[in-house]
Amino acid sequence: MERVTAVVIGAGHAGLAASHFLSHRSLDHVVLERGEVANSWRRERWDSLRLLTPNWQSRLPGHHYDGPDPDGYMTMGEVIEFIEHFAVMSRAPVRTGTTVTSVRWTDDGYQVTTSGGEIRCRAVVIATGACNQPVVPAFSDALPASVTQLTPFVYRGPAQIRDGAVLVVGASATGVQLAAELQRSGRPVTLSVGEHLRLPRTYRDRDVLWWMDASGVWDERHDQIDDLDRARRLPSPQLVGTPERTTLDLNALAAMGVGLVGRLSTVRDGRALFSGGLRNVLSLADLKMGRLLNTFDEWARTSGRDAEVGPPERFVPTRVPEAAPWQLDLRSGEFRTIVWATGFRPDYGWLDVPVLDPKGRLRHDGGLVDSPGLYVLGLPVLRRRRSTFIHGIEQDAREIVDHLAKHLAGRGG
Repeated sequence: MERVTAVVIGAGHAGLAASHFLSHRSLDHVVLERGEVANSWRRERWDSLRLLTPNWQSRLPGHHYDGPDPDGYMTMGEVIEFIEHFAVMSRAPVRTGTTVTSVRWTDDGYQVTTSGGEIRCRAVVIATGACNQPVVPAFSDALPASVTQLTPFVYRGPAQIRDGAVLVVGASATGVQLAAELQRSGRPVTLSVGEHLRLPRTYRDRDVLWWMDASGVWDERHDQIDDLDRARRLPSPQLVGTPERTTLDLNALAAMGVGLVGRLSTVRDGRALFSGGLRNVLSLADLKMGRLLNTFDEWARTSGRDAEVGPPERFVPTRVPEAAPWQLDLRSGEFRTIVWATGFRPDYGWLDVPVLDPKGRLRHDGGLVDSPGLYVLGLPVLRRRRSTFIHGIEQDAREIVDHLAKHLAGRGG
């Protein structure tokens, strides 16, 4: 049986960052990847997707974007190339095509069972990400057989969608982007809107994510957030990365012809039934956006940065549809496709250590899992708000590996 000091599971940006700091500390380890480096970016994204963060924010330990378009947004091919380059540069000991089927506690650490054999180690870093499986509501089983159901994992582009109207369920970044793309393809689209985060793409002449970075909003630590569980479950903001830096909110979608309805609550007798609270949902999103912009304005004023940016802006409220339907008959043949943009969840079916809560989520404190020598990286708001994004992994990985090294030395952490 093979023995190493640490095993990292997953060769995306999080696992490779962990490997970088393990190597820096001369800790022998392997990085196990079921597919290829950056596998989820290769296999589980649609063709037109770009990063939400501008290129200048694309950075990993010792590796950053240095191309000609710092204010642009990476395509999926560019993201893959960026992560691959980091893997080569850092000489990460990646084993591709190696599926982990079990991780179990032993008296001196962990036993990792893989498609390539058994490995004993003293520490494990889980870096498999938060988006292993799409979330689809249980009532999807009640949909008529005539309606094709897709998730973002299998959607690649409009060409695979049948003619006819499309219902997109979910109004986070994924939902609004797919709704816009399908509407532009000539298909009538209706978007089912639940809780969402509305943001302008640019604010006061800067990318809105520049403000998140410069103002320190992203630096808030997990142990400073009042409702951490809610912060970790918030949907991704309504943003899209385009060369024109366009804002893609619900007003923009409505102007394109996308129909807006409330949150899809259930399917009964072939009918999709929607919540009647759409007006309140839209008002709440507008209110939260206004509070965030106020935070930016206050930071600019108190830090003496007002002169560097444009004047304060406010945006028109989200327009409430005059007559949003409360139900749609999915048996009529009008709607041929439903796209479930209803979120994702991790998959820990291979983890045979009792560290999951009743909802299947890892019990951890800032990435320190509730089992000695077991860690996690790459989850939303793991150690700070910026953890959600690629550029947020460096601090997280450094701190996690610091704790891991102290654990190995018997000094706690």
